[in-house]
Parts: sequence; structure tokens; C-alpha cells
Amino acid sequence: MNKIPLLTTGANGLVGSHFIQTYAPKYEIDSLELSHPTNPVDITDESAVMNSFATSAADTVIHLAAFTDVTKAWEQRDNKEGVAYQVNVVGTKNIIKACEQFNKYLIYISTAYVFDGKKTELYTETDTPHPIEWYGQTKFEAEQLIAQSEINWTILRIDQPFRSDAFPKLDLAHRLFNGLRDNNLYPMFIDHYFGPTFIDDFTQVLNFFVEQKTTGLFHATSGEQWTDYEFAQALKEIFQLPGEVKSGKLADYLKTLNRPYQKNTALSTAKLTKILPFKQKNIREAIKLIKF
Repeated sequence: MNKIPLLTTGANGLVGSHFIQTYAPKYEIDSLELSHPTNPVDITDESAVMNSFATSAADTVIHLAAFTDVTKAWEQRDNKEGVAYQVNVVGTKNIIKACEQFNKYLIYISTAYVFDGKKTELYTETDTPHPIEWYGQTKFEAEQLIAQSEINWTILRIDQPFRSDAFPKLDLAHRLFNGLRDNNLYPMFIDHYFGPTFIDDFTQVLNFFVEQKTTGLFHATSGEQWTDYEFAQALKEIFQLPGEVKSGKLADYLKTLNRPYQKNTALSTAKLTKILPFKQKNIREAIKLIKF
């Protein structure tokens, strides 16, 4: 079977690398990466992006590349020459222009950090974004550029992604596992809420959108709401780890932090669930699949 050509950015990251591993037999991946060994592409360079799109037979682009270090992004706040803004906004603007010129469908991976975290319930797609830090602001600006464009697009928001297999840059679950195993886990917030994203399922979500080209804005997490304490406790119980899960409070941590911090980033996936042809695993089921 001939492989389907597919353009990607951020293919070396936590999410992108898992997608490529899973669907290598199906897709011929053309990856726009600054770290590419033979053909490096800087997405902040418009001409480089245009040249790459011009030679690609793919009709779909998965745009995962992003500057995701929230603390370092905050240190660059309001600096449009900083790497966070350049990658997240300017890079996305260049991808949009290339999609317009070469008639390609764009799947953009965004974040729950576009919200301010003040809502206690799950955020839905109809809730108005209000980012309170620079990372969320740059991702929301990118969302707006996409929504205002003339291309066919899908925006998928995720939160705190983790995968079943280990990755060089530890995800939330593997980081907490190590802390519990070594009995040096820092206190876990009991008053901070998030919506974990199981990457193994999310790669299936990406494949669905590549196949169906369903457009629009969707939340693509587990659709659940967890505290840091609850998540760590679930890891401890499921894997019978020796370490202690100590409780802590976000309110106390904020006194030592020099940047804003959302209290709740959990997302509702009711809209996505209605169209998916498969059921995503709940978080406890996902945790049981993790390999350490």
C-alpha cells in the first residue's frame, strides 16, 4: 500500500514522535524541523516554509511545533522578538500563509492555557478564552490567526499530555512515577485542577481528523478533571509505589511564584466524543498502560 503524504511540524516532540511511531506504516511524513539532519526548516522563516510546502504532495498539515515552557515564556512576556512569540505566533502565521497558497488543510494543536483558570467546571469550546500568561497568549493569538484565515482548519486543545512509553523529556506521569519510586515527590496540589491527555488516544484523534478533515474547534483531552494529588495517588495505588503522596496547596505555591498560574484547565470533550468513531480510555485505564 502506498503511504499517504503528510506534512508535520514538531514531530520530534512528546506528541508528534508518538504519532509518527504509531502511524509510520500509513503516512509518509515530511517533517518541518529545525533539527532535521538533512533538511532543517525554521518555521519562523517564511521563505523556508513556502519552499517546503511547494515541494510536498501532502494535502494536510499537523502543526505541533510550539514553545511550551510556560515559565521561560513568561520571562519573554510582551516581547514579540522572543522565541516564544516567534515560534508560536510568527511560525503559525507562516504555516497559514503556506496553507493558503498551496491549498492545504491545517490541524493545529493548541492548549487549555488559553483560559484564565477561574471557571470551576470543565471548559467548553463556547467559553471565551482569556489567557493570563505569555504562553497562553501566544497560543491564543495563533488560534485567532487560524480562525480568521481562509483555509480549512481544525484546532485541537489539549492539557498535560502523557504517554504509555517513556520519552527523553519526561511527561507528567513518568515524572511523578520517578518521584514516588525514589520517595522524593514534592507536595501535590489539592486545589489545582487539570484535564490529562493520554497521548496514545490523542494520536488516534489526530489520525481521525487527517482522514475525515472535519473542521472546527475541539477539546481533545480525556474530558476528566483531576487534582495533582489525585493523579499522583492513582499512580501510587495502581503501581503499588513506595513513596508518600504529600498534599500541598496552589495558594501557598503562588506566594513563591513570579508568574500567573491557572487554577483549573480541565476541558470538556462532549463535542469531540459525539463525532469520534472510538471511545477514549478513562485516565485510570490509561495509567495502567504506562510502561516505566
